[in-house]
Order: sequence, then C-alpha cells, then structure tokens
Amino acid sequence: MTANHGRGERRRPRRPGRTAALTVVALMAGAGLAGCGNDGSSAGSSPTPASASASTCPTSTSSAAGAGAGAGQAGGTPSGQPGGGTTKLVQATTIKKTDNSTSTVVDPAGPAITCDTSAVTTTDDITYSSPTTHGVRTDLKLDIQVPKTSGKKPLVVYVTGGGWALADRTGNLDQRTYVADQGYVVASVQYRTTTGGATYKDALADVKSAIRYLRANADTYGIDTDRVFVWGQSAGGYLAAMTGVTSGDKAYDVGDHLDRSSAVQGVVDEFGPADLSRLAADYDQAAKDFNYAAGNAAAQWVYGPGTTRSVAQYTSQVAAADPATHITSATPPFLLMHGTADPLVSPSQTLNLFTALRKKGVDAERVVLTGAGHGDLSVAGLTGSSPGAASSTSPSASAPDSASKPWSTEKTMSRITGFLSGHSS
Repeated sequence: MTANHGRGERRRPRRPGRTAALTVVALMAGAGLAGCGNDGSSAGSSPTPASASASTCPTSTSSAAGAGAGAGQAGGTPSGQPGGGTTKLVQATTIKKTDNSTSTVVDPAGPAITCDTSAVTTTDDITYSSPTTHGVRTDLKLDIQVPKTSGKKPLVVYVTGGGWALADRTGNLDQRTYVADQGYVVASVQYRTTTGGATYKDALADVKSAIRYLRANADTYGIDTDRVFVWGQSAGGYLAAMTGVTSGDKAYDVGDHLDRSSAVQGVVDEFGPADLSRLAADYDQAAKDFNYAAGNAAAQWVYGPGTTRSVAQYTSQVAAADPATHITSATPPFLLMHGTADPLVSPSQTLNLFTALRKKGVDAERVVLTGAGHGDLSVAGLTGSSPGAASSTSPSASAPDSASKPWSTEKTMSRITGFLSGHSS
C-alpha cells in the first residue's frame, strides 16, 4: 500500500461547531450504542477539529474520474443497459414536487468547505477483502484518512456512488477530507458491482467486510470501535441504508473477521435509492422508461447478471432489496438528505424511507436542499436533459460556489458533521 501525506500552512476559519457541520440509474445515531461491536475497545472523547490553517479541499486525481469527480459523485458514466455497452444517461426533464412538510428544508448557499490536509494522514490501496464472484476473485481496496490527533476517534465508512456499475473509492475526496479534518477516521471503500456480475447482496457483504476489517485493525488506525458510522451517496447511500437497517443481522456477514461486528451507530444517506420499483416515481415517462427497462443495471443489481426482468414490479426480490423492509426498533439513527432538483433519483425515495423509519420509532431526520441536484454532479459531464420548470428546482443563485456545488458548502456539510458529533458521545 502507498501512503500520501498532504501538508501546508493554512488557517481555517472558525466553523459553527461540530454540532452546527454515480451514476446512472444513479444511483451516517441516538445516544445509545445498542448496535456496537463487542471488541473490548472503550469510547474516547468526542472528536475535536484540528487547529490549523484552511485551504481549498483536495479533489480526486483518479484517471477514472469523470466530470466533477471528487465533488460528490463517482467518476464515469456506467451503462444502465444489458451487456454493459454505452448508453445515454436519461435525466428527468420534469420532477414532481415532494411533500417536505416532515423534513427540514434548507437553502445550501454559503461558503464552500475548507480543509487542513496537514492535519490528516492518508493511506491508500489497502486490500480489505478478496471475495470471489462467479469464480473471479476481486481484491477490494479502501483508502483511509486518519486525523493526527491523539486518542481513539470515531470511524466513518464512506461508500461511493456509481449507478450499481462503478465503485470508485477515490471520488469525493474534498468532502471526505473535510470530515476527517473534523476529527473522524474516514475510510472510503470499493465494493463489487454489476460490471463483475455482483448484486446488492454482494456489495452489502463488502461494506460489512470493510467495517469488520477496520474494527479488527482499530489499533493501527486509532479507531474507536464503539463509534462507527456509514455514509454514502447515491448507490452508496443505498448501501449505507442497507448496512444500517441490517445492522446486527449476521445473515449478511460473509468473509473474513467474522469475530468482529459490522454493526454501525448511525447512517448518513445522501440521495440514495430505496424502493427500486419507485426509483423514477417523480419523473416524466422517458425517465421512467429508462429506469425500468428490462435487464438494466438496476435489474441486474436485484436479479443478477443476464436477467431479462425489470424492477418496475415490487416483487419479493425487489422488496428484499428495499431498506424499508428490514427496519426494526434496533435500527440505528439515520440522516437522510436529498436535493429538490435531483434528476436521477426521485426525491420521494428518501422521503418514503424516512417515513418508514419514523413509523418504526427510529431516530431519523431528513434534510432537503432547495435547488440541489444529484450531488455536485456536473451537468456538463452527463448525456441527457436537465430537469425542467415543472419541479421548482432551479439552483440557488445566492453564491456562485454554492450554486454549482451545493453539497460541498459549510452549511450542507455541517449537517453531516453535526449528526456525527451528536451521536458520537
């Protein structure tokens, strides 16, 4: 494995406190720690941001990264059709307005996040698991960022998006570095995808394997094993949600380090799908046709490679792949976030999951960003149409930076770090 260390003399502006802080079909809580692992580690103090100077946060340098990579989405545009060939990415041209009366609606405009990379040590290309899919072995990697502060720190496992077909762990480096800079160990994980014939069960097993690996190596990375969170975006948001709702369910633990727990203490799900049969429920017919096409990536994610089925029907398999069907009273706290102008995952997806969580008595909050799209996905990097006027989804014009990157502002990211901080004690 290789180690990369960023250093610099920079001043960080005072933040509002820790409590105040891709894609095709495109696709981190309560004070109690009931789902924690029994690893014998004791909880340390809550993370404290390192004191240093601020600078623009680093972005991905991966050659696989597509337009806007490192800013909230995975690189590249995978195919949503059978055979893995290239295809146009169909974005919704109209988005039905969602009832956000039970959610917290915020304007994400404001200063962009800044980072002190000298306060974090980064180690890349760590093999955490080597599963076999259809006879082919895959060495799965993770990149980890560890704050240069003493004591055990909470762990945040980041799961990238990529439309079920890509899992570029190098993406979204700016937001990951920002969270690490606040005092959290952040590990970005690769997982198996439909490109290699994997389904959601394989990818879920991979995320849980990564959590167990990190608990097993907690002393190496200064991890407090009683404070583990999972955070994902888009397809990664889906996997974060599935990891949370199956927390403590041994049926999904496969592979190494089975003496360790894969349970998490909180979930951050940003614009993740849930019920795939309603993935395009808020959209125009062309977007529906694309997302429900027989044998597409979503169908392969549920039914496996070579399927000729569609996710349009809520079959027993689609239901089993829906996080809402796995919720129990022991499910850890959730923070769900979505943009009103998301043209790839219907905003009602996180609303419906949020409603299901609350009905089961789970500590959950949903935050809606006005005018925000599918992460900080660059429209110029996509093939397809932009959302139209039917949705009240024009981006905020309060500040150029926040208009183009609403998911990377201090106001938006403070929601995530505030959630982590609030559930790390």
